[in-house]
Amino acid sequence: MTRHTNLAKTAAETPPAERTRSGRCYRPNVDIIELADELLVVADVPGASSEQIDVKFEDGQLTIHAHVPERQPEDTEYLLREYGVGDYYRTFEVSEAVDSDKISAEYADGVLTLHLPKAEASKPRKIAVKT
Repeated sequence: MTRHTNLAKTAAETPPAERTRSGRCYRPNVDIIELADELLVVADVPGASSEQIDVKFEDGQLTIHAHVPERQPEDTEYLLREYGVGDYYRTFEVSEAVDSDKISAEYADGVLTLHLPKAEASKPRKIAVKT
């Protein structure tokens, strides 16, 4: 049984954020998986370190921001340059009830994994039928 979670992309509903700094900003690829007890968010943020990743959950909005510094000095003369460097930024509106105190994050090999536990009130429960 496949079940789609109620996770809406806020980018489709609101105008893009106003940029206050120059430089590139990338939208990381994300997989969102609904499990019985949690939502699992897996995001690609290569080049960042765990200290440079900022995850916020406030008023039902999940925001991922990761800063990626330049790999080479600014005055480097490249023969070929295909690897883009810039920050990652993505925001989601989470309509599933989440226990924000228990959200956890892991980062390994360029992949950020977020665990958003469902609040007890939103978990399915079996109701006994009396005769």
